[in-house]
Amino acid sequence: MIKYDRFWVTMKKRGISQYDLYEHYEITRSLLDRLRKNKNIEIFTLDRLCSILHCDIGDIVEHVPDSDETDENMEESQEKNISSAENNKNSL
Repeated sequence: MIKYDRFWVTMKKRGISQYDLYEHYEITRSLLDRLRKNKNIEIFTLDRLCSILHCDIGDIVEHVPDSDETDENMEESQEKNISSAENNKNSL
């Protein structure tokens, strides 16, 4: 899942308010609502926000693995560990 929590923190650090974004940079309320709800936005928009806030994309966006992704990764890791253990046992 992509989360935009860092966007709000970066805005505060830069001293830019939502009002500033509406009035001076023509950022729409619907875009800010999409950011609040962690919905899809275009790369062009992320680029524009980075330019406005003078920051890197990582200051706006964070990837948080879904629980399904975490479960799949754990299963794969466990399978690799079991396979590796069996190979080590057989080589003895």
